[in-house]
Amino acid sequence: MNVLVTGGAGFIGRWVVKKLLEDRHQVWVLDDLSNGRLENIEDLKNDPGFIEFIHGDIKNVKTLEDLFLKKFDICYHLGASINVQDSIDDPKTTFENDTIGTFNILELCKKHNVKVVFMSTCMVYDQAAFTEGIKETDPIKPASPYAGSKIAAENMVLSYYHAYGLPAVVIRPFNTYGPYQKTGGEGGVVAIFIKNKLDGKKLHIYGDGTQTRDLLYVEDCADFVVQAGYSQKANGEIINAGLGRDISINELAELIAGDKQNIHHVEHIHPQSEIPKLLCNYEKAKKILNWNPQVSLEEGIRKTEEWIKSTNLI
Repeated sequence: MNVLVTGGAGFIGRWVVKKLLEDRHQVWVLDDLSNGRLENIEDLKNDPGFIEFIHGDIKNVKTLEDLFLKKFDICYHLGASINVQDSIDDPKTTFENDTIGTFNILELCKKHNVKVVFMSTCMVYDQAAFTEGIKETDPIKPASPYAGSKIAAENMVLSYYHAYGLPAVVIRPFNTYGPYQKTGGEGGVVAIFIKNKLDGKKLHIYGDGTQTRDLLYVEDCADFVVQAGYSQKANGEIINAGLGRDISINELAELIAGDKQNIHHVEHIHPQSEIPKLLCNYEKAKKILNWNPQVSLEEGIRKTEEWIKSTNLI
């Protein structure tokens, strides 16, 4: 198939592109490099299926109109502002990228009848109330402008499915981590903790550290994302993906640091945006996509640490 990946030079996008190339598709990558990096896809560009990288913005309609003349079969729409704190400080940028940018993609997908897989987030949920984890039907809560923008975009995606019959699926991966994730401010907690440990620095935890996260290894996430595009049964659905196991930030820090002395708690900047308990119920993904995570948290942390040790891409 001919496939477009927006945000394809980003952390998860890079692995989605890799998986699509392994499945022998023709892949185009659109990224404005505000969060992604060309280095992420450098080793993929030599694949015969990697057709073109376009340095462009999903808010630029002319860029999209020209690009969609390529006659895509699927658009994996991962391009977005992803930082919760940034969205609180500057809600306009997040709204324009995540909601208006998604609307632009939908208009072109409708015009050319291209299936769209929309990457949403677990941050749209209220906390898990029960031990069986958060299902797709559980309450959502726009606790940050990031979550609010994603919820608005989700509703637009599903409206195009219902109003126009556009093949579309909304996916909500839980906290994803692994190789190629940034270890700086906009990186994920696992990457930041590992880098600080390797640098002999303290691991800083915002708040009391009792908040839990369901951590999904990035190759498992990429497999889930790609499968959602392949499945006709997924059209019109919202689908979660996670490990199905949550861990408190305190426990995660101890697992990575191996020493409580190196852990330091700091005051949370915006505690109102924090979700106290995130635990994924991925039964729907299992049923519709036949998807299961393959990599345990311990193995994923080991693989991530090996990658951070071996790279300058941090």
